[in-house]
Amino acid sequence: MADDRRLKVLSAIVADYVRTREPVGSRALVERYRLGVSPATIRNDMAALEDEGYLHQPHTSAGRVPTQKGYRLFVDQVARVKPLSAPERAAITALLTGEADLEQVVARTVRVLAQLTGQLAVVEYPSLRLTALRHLELVALSPTRVLLVIITDTGRVEQRTVSLGAEPEVRDGRGARAVSPEDVVDPLVLETLRARLNTALVGRRADDVAPALAALAEQAPAEERVLLAAVTSALVDALRPDAEERLVVAGTANLARSTLDFSSIGPLLDAVEEQVVLLRLFTDPDVAASSVPGRLTRSGAGGMRVSIGSENHEDALAEASVISASYGTGPDDAVAHLGVIGPTRMDYPATMAAVRAVARYLSRFLAGGEDPGDDGD
Repeated sequence: MADDRRLKVLSAIVADYVRTREPVGSRALVERYRLGVSPATIRNDMAALEDEGYLHQPHTSAGRVPTQKGYRLFVDQVARVKPLSAPERAAITALLTGEADLEQVVARTVRVLAQLTGQLAVVEYPSLRLTALRHLELVALSPTRVLLVIITDTGRVEQRTVSLGAEPEVRDGRGARAVSPEDVVDPLVLETLRARLNTALVGRRADDVAPALAALAEQAPAEERVLLAAVTSALVDALRPDAEERLVVAGTANLARSTLDFSSIGPLLDAVEEQVVLLRLFTDPDVAASSVPGRLTRSGAGGMRVSIGSENHEDALAEASVISASYGTGPDDAVAHLGVIGPTRMDYPATMAAVRAVARYLSRFLAGGEDPGDDGD
């Protein structure tokens, strides 16, 4: 739509409706906004916007409210990311104060994002498949079980229990359980294998792990082969493409307080509990998305997506909007996503600013304190 004045009218209606949740009439626009035209002109513009599907009049005598199409036009052509206030900046900066591991930072991040936006917040842990291995540790748990600890360059830690076979049930003459020396994992073999695995795999990403493990198996001495095979199976399983990713959610109460914006809140709350639904919202390339003008595209860390109503491709989210961004160690190195879910009646500029800023700060944490490339606020 080329008419700049009508865009201003639409923007004013969206802002007023988000604030009041009341249909907006021409009189309210004249009183609250300096649009520089007469009330009659505004009424004509509102009628034209309604004819084009951007506004809806819920009752004959009522004002207008934005439609999904209206919100989309607002986000694509009108909305601009608002600068964060000083308290908001301070709240996000606090994420990185003091010593903290990835678990703590993600937990803080999702809480702050929910507080800043007043919406339901979701943060995905850095994907094991998209990060590089920093260290592998092998710890003997029992005669036939070893703990595999996987640490990535983003600080994510995953553990897998590796079983070499059934636990031996050997008993001595007094009936007490005893273990034969040959059944015990040799500490020297375990330490040697740990060193060999780290030499071969540190710095590699998921796609490069399997070939490196195959080459390692060809050269492995006989005493390492059983243990190496078991560890290889566990590691490849942890890094497989369909491996379950981890999400953290906060602010469900915020969503519950928006019941008046939904015909039924139950299906949406049920969908939130299904993490596969949330992951699909973040990563599905078919979900309609808008890139924020002047910002990074959604292919790299910092890329932002806004999907509104039916664009989410989920019946339970047909009345919701999802604003998400990717984060990672650099602008071309996205390893996970974060975002918020709320009603379509949402303060898009402020919410987009909070999502983008939190993604930037989380990227900075992963990059070891270095700016990941976003130009900031």
